[in-house]
Amino acid sequence: MRPAQAELAGALREYALRTGDFVLASGRRSTWYVDGRQVTFRGDCVELVGRAVVEALDAAGGLEFDAVGGLAIGADPVAVAVALVTGCRAFAVRKEPKGHGVEGLIAGPLRPGDRVLVVEDTVTSGGSLVTVLDAVGRFGATVVGASCLLDRGDELAEVLAGRGVPYFPVLAPADLGFTADP
Repeated sequence: MRPAQAELAGALREYALRTGDFVLASGRRSTWYVDGRQVTFRGDCVELVGRAVVEALDAAGGLEFDAVGGLAIGADPVAVAVALVTGCRAFAVRKEPKGHGVEGLIAGPLRPGDRVLVVEDTVTSGGSLVTVLDAVGRFGATVVGASCLLDRGDELAEVLAGRGVPYFPVLAPADLGFTADP
């Protein structure tokens, strides 16, 4: 594990990891839960989050992108952290279009034709990330990769491969001392 990835694993264990009986967003039950926002919304962890994502990209040969974003609200601090470290633009995809102003699902300086890295904090089945892929495609930008801080379900890689999207998860359950969810 690279330095920022190891540091992120430590921060998740310290601030975000809980054990017990949990129902995940995917509907599955688990004996452990990571509330990524307990780390991604910490000022002392923002740069770390961005560096860990960039390390995961670099470990796989790197990736060129113009903008980074994901589904509001969980992906927002991850996108801003990557933007901080790389100097690219960040954006968010709303769950529903707003009914005033310019409306639409996209918030932030995303432009048609941009090469996009889609991010999320924690994924099990990856439903939120797939929602963003579709919204970005409809907007006219091109998804060139996807990343998450923790892939706890080990299913998203296959889904993304079927869509031709390279995948760069930062951490797996084993990095936190657990196994993938069934």
